[in-house]
Parts: sequence; structure tokens; C-alpha cells
Amino acid sequence: MTDAVAGPRRDRRRLLLVATAALAVLVLVGLVLVLGPGRADRGPTALELSGDLDVHDPALVAGTGEEPWFVLSTGDHTRGDGAVQVRRSLDAGRTWADAGFVWEEENRPAWTDEAVPGVENFWAPEVYQHDGTFYLYYSASTFGSNRSAIGLYTATTLDPEDPEYGWVDQGEVISSEPGRDDWNAIDPGIVEDAEGTPWMAFGSFWGGIQMIELTWPEGMPADPAAEPVTIASRGVPPNAIEAPYLVERDGWYYLFVSKDSCCRGTDSTYNAVVGRSREVTGPYVDAEGRPMLEDGGTQLLETQGWMVGPGGQSVSRDHLAFHYYDARHGGQFRLAIHEIDWQDGWPTVRVEAEG
Repeated sequence: MTDAVAGPRRDRRRLLLVATAALAVLVLVGLVLVLGPGRADRGPTALELSGDLDVHDPALVAGTGEEPWFVLSTGDHTRGDGAVQVRRSLDAGRTWADAGFVWEEENRPAWTDEAVPGVENFWAPEVYQHDGTFYLYYSASTFGSNRSAIGLYTATTLDPEDPEYGWVDQGEVISSEPGRDDWNAIDPGIVEDAEGTPWMAFGSFWGGIQMIELTWPEGMPADPAAEPVTIASRGVPPNAIEAPYLVERDGWYYLFVSKDSCCRGTDSTYNAVVGRSREVTGPYVDAEGRPMLEDGGTQLLETQGWMVGPGGQSVSRDHLAFHYYDARHGGQFRLAIHEIDWQDGWPTVRVEAEG
């Protein structure tokens, strides 16, 4: 090849490289213009949800691959005798449809009528899978009282369309009574330690967040007479901390809790914080080293724009589910699901609800 031929070809290659680089710059500028400053590389964010989103206290089970996703949530006392509600998504958590209830009126857990008189709906479920069985823990209580109980149902599938679908009532797990206990037996959250031993965190107001050891396969307390261990507290009345959820990741146990007041529509002050510990029973501290036994907690969720009082959280496959009160729609509670971005060993989510 002569220099007379090679020279123009080299020039054309240079021009092509310059044009490619210029196009890349234009694409990046376009992303910034469309998404806003800093948005082009901001990583995980909220899922865009549609369908039946009237969800309170979601327990998320995110499927893998083409498996359905499920959310179980606080029951509606106007339907299904207050039973825990089931919703299903067939498109990886974007679109949600009503899938019925864990039980119907004829199968209501009758033991709760005596244990907690006046129960109209059942709250804050937790779903945990172990050795092919789904363990559904739920709360029986009434507002303003610590006469409460946590019950258990088990099943081999979450899908109401599966021929094997059906929940079995396993009865009471733990209860609390005014005058006897300084804690409140609601809001269960389950985690297994490094040896495979299950533990349940629970609690709301009163004495704060408690923990007891469970045992498999029963899913019941290892020692029914053992006193719960306190793992998080605000230290002063009314001790507005509740809804514990536990996650094990990279040798750390993460404790998510909600603080302040829910269930007041746009007057709700709910917010969520997180701490972590090397031991399942604590001590849990936040990113600044403040103990969660002394009102510590790294902020994860708080009111932003029309998203008021976010909390009542659960985690599944690095997705954080929670409810909030939508100021655009009169304070109606709604489901939200956000991808978790782990940064320097701490979970973060991006909430953008302006206006």
C-alpha cells in the first residue's frame, strides 16, 4: 500500500473516531437534559407501580426470573373478615392485582377472639420461607393497647392459583398483656443467624423493639418462658418505634424500623431508619455509631413532597417495600417499592416525590 492511499484512510479513521466521541457526548448531554442534573448515573430507583396499590404494612416476596411477586399486607376489616390480604404481580413487581385473602370468615383464627377481644383486622404480616414452607406471622391487636398477639400460618405456596395453595393455622406464637408486659407483641420480623437459628424481632411503642429465639420447623419460641431481649428503643414515652424488619448481608444483621406516627393520612409523621450489628441480638448502631437502644438509626425514608409518612417496610431481593400516604389523593395509603443501593455497607434508596 502506498502512502498516497494509506494517508486518506488514516484521516477517515480519525474522523470516524472524532464523530463517535462527539455522538457519545451528545447522548450523555441528552440524558442529563431529560433526566435532570446528576440523574444519568444515579443507579437504582423506584419501580413504577400500577394496579391495586391500597396496601398497608407490605410484606414483599420478590420472585426470581419469571416467578410471580407477592405482597401480603394488613387486612381490610370491610372484606374477608379482616384477614391478611394477598396481591400478586406477574411483571416483576410493576403491576399488582388483588389475589384474595389468607383465610375467609369460616377459617378465621378463633383463638384471637379470646386472646385479643375486639380485633377487626389483622396487621403487619411477615412472610419467611424455610425448607419449602412459607411461615406467615401476623399481628392481632387494637389501637392504643398492648393486649396483643402474634400468630402463625404455614403454607407450601404463596400462589392462590396453585392447586396446593392453602394456609394452615398454627396458633399463637407470643402475646402481651397490660400490667404483665412492658412490650407490645405486634409487627413480627424474622431472620436466621449464621448457624441457621431463626429469631423474631417484634414490638411497637411501649418497651420498644424486642427479640426472641425461634426453632425450626415449628416456627415457635425455642423457650416460651424466656424473656425477650430489647434491641432498639427511643428511651422516653411514648417510645414511638415499631415495625422491625431484619436482613442478613455480608456478615451484618440490618435492623430496619419505623419511627413516629402512622395511620393519620397526611398528618402522619412516619419515617424509617436502619442500624446494623455483627450479632443478631445486637448491639445495633447506625452509620455514626449511635446505639439503636438510645434512639439511633440512619435515616432511610422520610416525608418528601406528596409522599407523606413512609414506613412499615420489608425487604426482598434488594427491594424495599413500604407504604406511604399520598397527598395527591387525600392521604390514601399506597404501596411503594424501591431498589436498594448498598453504599459502603449501608442501604440507601432514592425517593423523588416533589410538589
